[in-house]
Amino acid sequence: MSQRLIALGALNCFLAVALGAFAAHGLQQVVSARALQTFQTGVDYHFMHALGLILIGILAKHWPRAVISGGLMLAGIVLFSGSLYVLSLSGIKALGMITPFGGLCFLGAWLWLAWLSMQQPRDD
Repeated sequence: MSQRLIALGALNCFLAVALGAFAAHGLQQVVSARALQTFQTGVDYHFMHALGLILIGILAKHWPRAVISGGLMLAGIVLFSGSLYVLSLSGIKALGMITPFGGLCFLGAWLWLAWLSMQQPRDD
């Protein structure tokens, strides 16, 4: 499973870079400045948490329960960043109701990882 998380993280990094380039070069004349900013927020969180997936994949080799954090992080990318992408491109404001659920997934992923790290034997 750890290899899958690393692969998913790498693919999501690729996707975040591609979507960031799309926003910078293709959306400026198509959407409002506010929509572009919203899209970019999605890209920023997407990229940060894609790197988090890689980290969790590495940690999961030693801490198997870290995959729970990986699942939450992936759900957060889909719900948070995905809803911001679609909201920016479609203008459907109701999609903004989905975004906080993605944020909760991100928070849960990081809290689970913190809790899990405290359960490990001390190094010193």
